[in-house]
Amino acid sequence: MGHMRISGTMSMRTAVAAAAALALLTACGGGGDGGGDKGGGQGKQAMGSKAPASDPTRIPEVGNALQSKIPGNSRQVVAVYGKGVNSADATVVLYTKEGKDWKRTRSWAGHNGKRGWTTRHHEGDKRSPVGVYTLSDAGGVLPDPGARLPYTETAAFAAPHYWPKSHWTDFNYVIAIDYNRVKGTSPLDPSRPEGQRKGGSIWLHMDHGSGTSACVSLPKSGMEYLLRNLDPERHPAVVMGDKAHLAA
Repeated sequence: MGHMRISGTMSMRTAVAAAAALALLTACGGGGDGGGDKGGGQGKQAMGSKAPASDPTRIPEVGNALQSKIPGNSRQVVAVYGKGVNSADATVVLYTKEGKDWKRTRSWAGHNGKRGWTTRHHEGDKRSPVGVYTLSDAGGVLPDPGARLPYTETAAFAAPHYWPKSHWTDFNYVIAIDYNRVKGTSPLDPSRPEGQRKGGSIWLHMDHGSGTSACVSLPKSGMEYLLRNLDPERHPAVVMGDKAHLAA
């Protein structure tokens, strides 16, 4: 897989900037941290049997519903363990498959949507979508740190400076989560194959210390590690949600 850089003519920059503005304003972008939504119809905790904690052939704390959706050829899984259905706090863990067993490789403290999680994400709900998604494309404001995923470097990722200053570096590094997007394109591609209302531009990106508009955030060191180690040949995926939904 080759890396893509965006540069050149003013028309190209204008097109990229327009796409970036739409992508940033319809998903992870946004100033302030907002209030938590204690209702919203998404507070019901998922029920179901938990996977055996001691089974090394399964991702820990992920039950049958989501475990069965992890691609069979995936040998790298980023698990996002949300603290609670209405919480913005999460733990992000990278698992690597060795033989038949999943090994815990690295972990970081992180954040998800400022209002928590939902199984029916829609544009502007400030909740991260529960589910299993592939990881195909990356990019950011900063130069490629040695990413294995295709990486788009462009200033078009930069967060608007009318957002709080703490958010300005959010998109220095991003990895697109393949939720309602076209794989094989820049994370800035505004296409929404399942419709605009379902939302999009759900990314892994750099943390600013609090909840996001729908994305998952983690420290710069974590983003650098994932970019350097997530390998298309290992078919990386993310399984994400609050602990109750994950365990269903």
